[in-house]
Amino acid sequence: MHNESQSCIVNGAHHIDGRADSGTYRRAQRDPGGLCSGRTMAERNRHWYRDYEVGCDSDNKFQIKLRQLCAYPLDFSAILLYQLPGLHSWFRLRRYNGQHPSIHTNVLENEKIPGSHCHVHKATERYQNAGLNPDAFAVLDNRYWDLESAILCLLDDCGFRSLAESPIFTGRME
Repeated sequence: MHNESQSCIVNGAHHIDGRADSGTYRRAQRDPGGLCSGRTMAERNRHWYRDYEVGCDSDNKFQIKLRQLCAYPLDFSAILLYQLPGLHSWFRLRRYNGQHPSIHTNVLENEKIPGSHCHVHKATERYQNAGLNPDAFAVLDNRYWDLESAILCLLDDCGFRSLAESPIFTGRME
């Protein structure tokens, strides 16, 4: 059940549960011209990019980072990060990757995932305890096929819900 006192606000208009992967999911709304639009992204080092800060009533800090290769738009990432309290470092919770040339290996399972398929990296306690990158575990995901649909999966999977006049969705940043 969603507890309003533990909700987080993205640019004053989106909520995420106090814990990013709480199991309480809400459907994201389609957003023409906003978060999913490359028009609002800047270009740097042959990539389109955009970062969105997520502030919370609970003082937890999250960030959504979007990256897309200009020359090959199917090579992208939509990333949800969490800032550890009292530290400047960010912890990757989820990473929704598009197509890329390398093969991903889940080393603990000895399982290979082709980079030519969309896949989601998830931070796991098991990988952390093994001394590996927390989000080194990945699973194939056929729910998304481009950056926009990956963003919608991230928002849906991680408990975001859309509110009517969101700057993050309308592209009007305050």
